[in-house]
Amino acid sequence: MSYRKSVFILNTVFILIVMMIPTQIASIGLIQILYKFKLMDSYIPLIIPSIASPAVFFFIKQYMDSVLPYEVVESARVDGSSEIKTFHSIVLPMMKPALSVQFIFSFVASWNNFFMPALIITSPNKRTIPMLIAQLRVPSNPANFDLGPVYMMIAVAVIPVVIVYFIFSKFIIKGVTLGSVKG
Repeated sequence: MSYRKSVFILNTVFILIVMMIPTQIASIGLIQILYKFKLMDSYIPLIIPSIASPAVFFFIKQYMDSVLPYEVVESARVDGSSEIKTFHSIVLPMMKPALSVQFIFSFVASWNNFFMPALIITSPNKRTIPMLIAQLRVPSNPANFDLGPVYMMIAVAVIPVVIVYFIFSKFIIKGVTLGSVKG
């Protein structure tokens, strides 16, 4: 087995092992780091980890291995293209479908996340939509509890997800039809 193939297998196994660690266990160390960097009660720790999550990295890596031939990058180097030009003109257009899918998945996961914001956000004015929905579900008067505001908040929470999907779905469709043949 070649060195490159063995490194590929080790990287894949390592990423899969990291993906098996539950969020609840990983959050213990994250909370300690956030206290040290004074990032508690901020939106930054809710956004950044979802961009660099192991699932996103694994999907992008698998997509690159299946769609982006290394020979194309090598031929661009031989032709005298710089690394940045090669990335922007060859690699990035081939990666748009995968990046779009991962953006949609990461956005939906972050938008619907309740666990991490409940640990990080302490200010009432910074609560996320799932936290507000959970707060609305707790009746102040159990005898006269109305689910109308809860359902309205759920309807409002779905709107940004639908908008993001419609914006980025065109890149997914373009990527799927990129290799098709007109008949």
